[in-house]
Amino acid sequence: MSALLRRDALRSAGLGLLGVLGAVAVWQLLVLSVLADARIPSPAGVVEAALDRGWTFYATHFGMTLEEAAVGFAYGTVAAIALAAVTLLVPALEQLVMQIAVITYCVPLVAIAPVLFIVIGNPEEGTRAGTATALAALSVFFTTVVGTVLGLRSADPASLEVVRVFGGGAVRQLTKVRLIAALPAMLAALRVAAPLAFLGAILGEYVGGVQRGVAITLKIAQQNVDVAGAWAIGLGCALVAGAFYALFALFARLVTPWSRGAA
Repeated sequence: MSALLRRDALRSAGLGLLGVLGAVAVWQLLVLSVLADARIPSPAGVVEAALDRGWTFYATHFGMTLEEAAVGFAYGTVAAIALAAVTLLVPALEQLVMQIAVITYCVPLVAIAPVLFIVIGNPEEGTRAGTATALAALSVFFTTVVGTVLGLRSADPASLEVVRVFGGGAVRQLTKVRLIAALPAMLAALRVAAPLAFLGAILGEYVGGVQRGVAITLKIAQQNVDVAGAWAIGLGCALVAGAFYALFALFARLVTPWSRGAA
């Protein structure tokens, strides 16, 4: 089993690397041909812009945004899983919980960000922005609620019946059967939600009130018409989001190996 997992991991990594190299090659060809007159930097120019800023620059600004995203992700995930469990224990509340989840999904984050900023206010210097943390939490809520509810409802009826026969109620069924059955769906939802938390944190920083963060660097690059620098920061964001996705995918493989074929 471990050899099979390693072989699948190497194959996935190889295909991913080929995809990246192919995208870079196409990018370079377009810059040298049909997009020669466009304000699109070459891959080498983007790398040069990234190296010019240095590690300290990225650690300072990306570190703050990662902190906001991580805290918001934790808040949103805990709230989503707790409310999903409540819908199983109190079915009458399921419609209310799902309506709340749909509202958080349908309301544009850009529209709600100024409202949250007015309510939460400016962060203290050097601390994470409450607005960014709140938007990160909202970004993950819907996906995690839906995934967890579907996972909890996928529990084997026979296993639930065994717990009931031995005197277990809804809570015992939840802790002994449903949570374990829900792990694959829950982790699949978190795999999608983690990059969304990072995006939500960046949007929250755009509202204002922060001295450090990815949004600040993008604003400065835009004001200075630093095209290569903006691309470097954007690709950095893509790498972070991809790393989050890959991390949860790996975690899911380790924690729920029985669901690997269905993932």
